Amino acid sequence: MMTGFQADRRPPEAADAAADTAEPLSLDHFIPYRLSVLANVISRAVAAIYEERFGLTIPEWRVMAVLGLDEAGPEPVSANSVAARTAMDKVQVSRAIARMVQAGLVSRDTDSSDRRRSALALTAKGRAVYREIVPAALRYEADLLASLDEGETATLDRLLAKLHAAAMARGGGSGVD
Repeated sequence: MMTGFQADRRPPEAADAAADTAEPLSLDHFIPYRLSVLANVISRAVAAIYEERFGLTIPEWRVMAVLGLDEAGPEPVSANSVAARTAMDKVQVSRAIARMVQAGLVSRDTDSSDRRRSALALTAKGRAVYREIVPAALRYEADLLASLDEGETATLDRLLAKLHAAAMARGGGSGVD
């Protein structure tokens, strides 16, 4: 029996010919669907931490998380690097950045090494919000992972990295969220 992934990798003409005889897709066993649902459930739970108190959307938090993490790095952070790091659509990133600039959470300056790009950074207000959200997000992660033992956590981390690499190798790096 082919898994859902294997069936999806057939050439279009083979998939069309097999459509009448193919088994129905069982979403409860289809790993891409299950990972997507899990990611959405977790994202909504973490969003509850920052949405009400700080008025941030999920894309805005993702931008903030990348800027907070990469702020100490040697290279300026651009919208393209945020999109690549988060696998979000460039338009979604651009809209989130525009709202955050307007709210005074992010500054946008011309990149001194490439005047065609904007260099993004958290403002003092943005850093203060980041410092308040991160501990709460880490507590949520710790609570979630408490359902796994150390070995399961290490295995999960290894498997996620392996699946991520396989998805990227199969063209999953399109930057679409």
